[in-house]
Amino acid sequence: MDDAPAARSGVSVLVLSDPGQCTARAEVVQERFEQELTRVFGAATVRVRPQFFGVSDTRTLDFAPIDTLRGGFDRVDAVLILTEMPRLSHGRPEIAKLFPEESAAALSYPALGVLAGERRLVGLFMSCVLRLVDGAPAEERERYALRWNRWTEPREGSPGYLHSHTITGMPRTVLGMVATNAPWRTAPQLSSALAAAAAVGAFGIFYTSIWQMSAALPTTRLLLIGLLAITLMVLWLLLSNGLWERAGRTAPGEVFVYYNLSTLLTLFLCVLALYLALFVVILGASLVVIDPDYMTDIMGTSVGLTNYVDLAWLSAAMGVVAGGLGTSFDESTDLRQLTHGRREMQRRPEEGGAEG
Repeated sequence: MDDAPAARSGVSVLVLSDPGQCTARAEVVQERFEQELTRVFGAATVRVRPQFFGVSDTRTLDFAPIDTLRGGFDRVDAVLILTEMPRLSHGRPEIAKLFPEESAAALSYPALGVLAGERRLVGLFMSCVLRLVDGAPAEERERYALRWNRWTEPREGSPGYLHSHTITGMPRTVLGMVATNAPWRTAPQLSSALAAAAAVGAFGIFYTSIWQMSAALPTTRLLLIGLLAITLMVLWLLLSNGLWERAGRTAPGEVFVYYNLSTLLTLFLCVLALYLALFVVILGASLVVIDPDYMTDIMGTSVGLTNYVDLAWLSAAMGVVAGGLGTSFDESTDLRQLTHGRREMQRRPEEGGAEG
């Protein structure tokens, strides 16, 4: 090809990523990405910078920081914006969107899915760069194509798109949003709920009527009771903290479906972790406190480990319901930053501090 020699003159790429997980992932793949670019272009430089991008009411990225940051380097051939916010168009999640005039691409990290590895992220980076840099070898594009995804090439005056698959796009994106919500970091904020839950759950150890009730209930009903307790606490946290997002006049309603699904699933995982932790604590305490012979006398039949498990499970369910109420009295517990919708509102200059 005539343009192959130009492609071998080297390339410089600037990756601007949301602070937090996006920046962490970009830094992890930085060396590998640079090696792939060097193989294709002969030489390469990759710089990763955390950058919080604002958006307008129409969910359009503010590109003003790009020109400012680009000016700090001698040469930048392409800018990749890695964001945690989901982006939708034509009824499907966007994995990436090309802006040829700015030599930039906006990439939605959640659209890659919860199990997106280094290879997939580097492949996406390479796929974008090969479409932004003049003289890039066209034959290399297929090498970095994502399975089940096809680019809509940019036309004059319009950007190019890489959409998720019609069937798997929605669940993949929602799970990716749950991962960026980091439920394992949110769970510690429920410490007040755990304290209230443990206090109520402890009653199960000392009240013999709860022993008898747990022994009388079949396993299926115990599981349903546990699921009901988790559901009630999730709904309480959702409503009491105002986490349910409502579509505005300028935002498409389908975006908020993704927001709300990811919030529900994140809360479910947090409460499930709380429930299991409480179950283990109560089980251990009951094994220490309740003598098997004494339980046998009270129950009127021989007991085993399953009796302690059933007791701990039922007591944990009681505690979790009370734990939801415990969060209402803890002003330090703020779960509103859990939602993508609320974090997006912070990107809007006029509404960053609004509560709507």
